[in-house]
Amino acid sequence: MAKMTMVEALNLALRQEMQKDDSVVLLGQDIGPDGGVFRVTDNLFAEFGGDRVVDTPLAESSIIGMSVGMAIYGLKPVCEIQFSGFIYQGFHQLENHAARMRWRTRSRLTVPMVMRAPYGGGVRALEHHSESREAYWAHTPGLKMVIPSGPRNARALLVSAIRDPDPVIFYEAKALYRSFREEVPEKEETLPIGKANIVRAGGDLTIISYGAMLRPALEAADLLEQKDKVAAEVIDLLTLSPLDEELLVASVKKTGRAVVVHEAPRSFGAGAEIVARLMEGCFYYLEAPIERVTGFDTIIPYFSREKSYLPGAERIAQAARRTLKN
Repeated sequence: MAKMTMVEALNLALRQEMQKDDSVVLLGQDIGPDGGVFRVTDNLFAEFGGDRVVDTPLAESSIIGMSVGMAIYGLKPVCEIQFSGFIYQGFHQLENHAARMRWRTRSRLTVPMVMRAPYGGGVRALEHHSESREAYWAHTPGLKMVIPSGPRNARALLVSAIRDPDPVIFYEAKALYRSFREEVPEKEETLPIGKANIVRAGGDLTIISYGAMLRPALEAADLLEQKDKVAAEVIDLLTLSPLDEELLVASVKKTGRAVVVHEAPRSFGAGAEIVARLMEGCFYYLEAPIERVTGFDTIIPYFSREKSYLPGAERIAQAARRTLKN
């Protein structure tokens, strides 16, 4: 198997799905000859032409609105918003139309579209380029919210998202785009939407994370094993909505302790919902209060303070140690 970056793996998923299914079309700003701002759509314009790789104006509401219309009329659009912080201009198209169409028409119409967007910090970007606003979409009924953590699962989840009959918000951590390579099979591969993955088994506590935060979570697990002789189980959510509550509850029932990690602001974030689900599902199994390690309730800062804002391995390990003292 070839070793690929996340950018290359996403490109592979798009290319293979477009080769297999003529109804798959791409649209977004600069995704044509330029290959997108991060080159995820590199060379696809040359292979499939301007009718299937549509270079749009800088108009997020139109990009998402056109995707909704295309999907209703039988296509499978995959639209790209250059940075997740620019989605707000098209929020009404997602919330008012894409998310509600199946309900509004009593399943006569569906919206099989994917909205891709790079999200998150860690790359020294400017304002509106580093947000982690996944809670907006996970909170919206009718939308599925997927966040891969590496090249292989990004490729497999994007294929599943394109084939899904309902709208999928697909967040890609910019910090992971080219930070490491992973073996990705050329042969078609999918992963089910709504299923989390245990990436490291352990019995002393559970660390739950997703996207770019999986790597510091794993680094924290290494620290705990080396310094504290603690075996942490690490779960990669992969999908925020629907949430794999069954797997989370089973793990915490086993370990009795949990730490939830995300880079989005703390208040009303995904971590709060996960903690609530755990309290409902395994309260009597808990040996200590559940810890959250998150970004702060501020706009993500610029370059010199960005590293302090993002959860790191040591901050996660410290939270884990607090749970182990109880």
